[in-house]
Amino acid sequence: MRAVYYYVLALILFVIDFVTKKMIATKMDLAEEISVIGNFFLITSHRNRGAAFGILQEQRTFFIIITSVILIGLITYIQLMRKTGKPILLTGLALVLGGALGNFIDRVRFGEVVDFFKFNFGDYTFPIFNVADSGIVIGVGLILLDTLLSAREEKKNMMQDNNKESDQHEQQPVS
Repeated sequence: MRAVYYYVLALILFVIDFVTKKMIATKMDLAEEISVIGNFFLITSHRNRGAAFGILQEQRTFFIIITSVILIGLITYIQLMRKTGKPILLTGLALVLGGALGNFIDRVRFGEVVDFFKFNFGDYTFPIFNVADSGIVIGVGLILLDTLLSAREEKKNMMQDNNKESDQHEQQPVS
């Protein structure tokens, strides 16, 4: 039952992504920009036929195959970890699942993804992205954080086990 919460989180991210992309695609002209915070943060209407940062343009079939494998892997892993996985890991997996599904549906239906968050840092413009991309990045960050925390916890447990063994050897009487 616990896994249901994470699938609901993935669904919520997917719906927010879908609605925001639909609003941008239907209410804004391509390349139109709306300033949110001066020239630093803008909402724009952009299409991406590639991967993150615009790489691998026009590789629709490749993306569909790879994303299908990733989605199956994510669902399988969530199911495997549903009872033993820590909430931070399952939340990260759910965010990646929701984001990957959002971009996957766009690629299957339209052959491209609607991107609209644009950030400028002086003369540098960060690659334009969407809600699904944000979910994927935050999800991967949570998965990495879980990995680091788990490694730290494992190291701490190993040191405690070693200390217990040392204490046992010191306390045994010599015959």
